[in-house]
Amino acid sequence: MSEFKNLKLDVENEVAVLTISRPAALNALNSETLDELNVALTEIEARDDVKVVILTGGPDKKGNEFKSFVAGADIAEMVNFSAAEARTFGMKASVPFFKLMNMRQVTIAAVNGFALGGGCEISMACDIRIASDNAIFGQPECGLGIIPGFGGTQRLARLVGMGRAKEMIFTCDNIKADEAYRIGLVNKVVAPEELMATAKAMAAKIVSKGSYAVSIAKAAINNGYDMDIKNAVEMEANLFGVTCSTHDKKEGMTAFLEKRAADLTDF
Repeated sequence: MSEFKNLKLDVENEVAVLTISRPAALNALNSETLDELNVALTEIEARDDVKVVILTGGPDKKGNEFKSFVAGADIAEMVNFSAAEARTFGMKASVPFFKLMNMRQVTIAAVNGFALGGGCEISMACDIRIASDNAIFGQPECGLGIIPGFGGTQRLARLVGMGRAKEMIFTCDNIKADEAYRIGLVNKVVAPEELMATAKAMAAKIVSKGSYAVSIAKAAINNGYDMDIKNAVEMEANLFGVTCSTHDKKEGMTAFLEKRAADLTDF
């Protein structure tokens, strides 16, 4: 694996923990970090020994590990952007964000502390979001004279509905973890000290299932979401057929009939 300045990567038991670590900037996303994320996710996707990726934020410069997931995009870098430079920056972010969304591995955001602007946006690019109860979500961009540029106007509306997304983006109001759970922005809220253990327990449960089937299910959900229902169901039937031609299908169903644990190995 490559060496990174702003990321840390640990792999254990088929789960990769990818930590964004810019302690002096509360893990804000600059161009260098986005490039590193793209490299890291590309390398992880190619690994058969990684089935789930947990994305989280590292501690601040005082060692407070619950201060910030990702505080946003790096305003110090953006302040003098031209229109063309801003567009380039947004498109640069879209590359690793789409990798989180579409890579064959399941991606879980373990959100600790601030998830504002680009932090909220990168969490929404993941398949699942688990938040500590001190997490804060928001899209404050309009208060800075801009709009969300890392997918916020699109992913937020798809997750929580157009009305709530407009309210959050137009008012720039932050919301706490319990409200994020109530509106469907996060899947689960836990105490800060339980965040990583909860994320790893969920990852282990996902790893124990048919990893190839999970990756196909992820593709079916993503690709069918914006299709009309007739074509989406036809696509699902085609992918169902693909999974029925695998070792895991034979092993999984045989194990069920024999009342034993299945040994699922495809990926």
